[in-house]
Amino acid sequence: MVVNLADTYKVRSNRESGYGRYDVMIEPLDRAGKAFIFEFKVLDPDEDEETLQDTLANAHAQIDEKQYEAELLAGGFAPEQIRKYGFAFQGKECLIG
Repeated sequence: MVVNLADTYKVRSNRESGYGRYDVMIEPLDRAGKAFIFEFKVLDPDEDEETLQDTLANAHAQIDEKQYEAELLAGGFAPEQIRKYGFAFQGKECLIG
């Protein structure tokens, strides 16, 4: 999938932005396009997560708290161009939102 994006997107992972390191950022080469931030989490009962929805909520909270969109905003992207997705896993189950 990532190889097919190379002509139209810049794909980066585990780089610093804001106050932490995002898992994956996909930035369009055409500044009019949408950018994506992905945060991957595995359900962790030690983090008070009982369901995949809890894990997904923690992924979104991390994206917002760490301000992972800072790099994109500094690069000229408007907030409405940035899509933020959490991926929550538990065994073979996955919830994306």
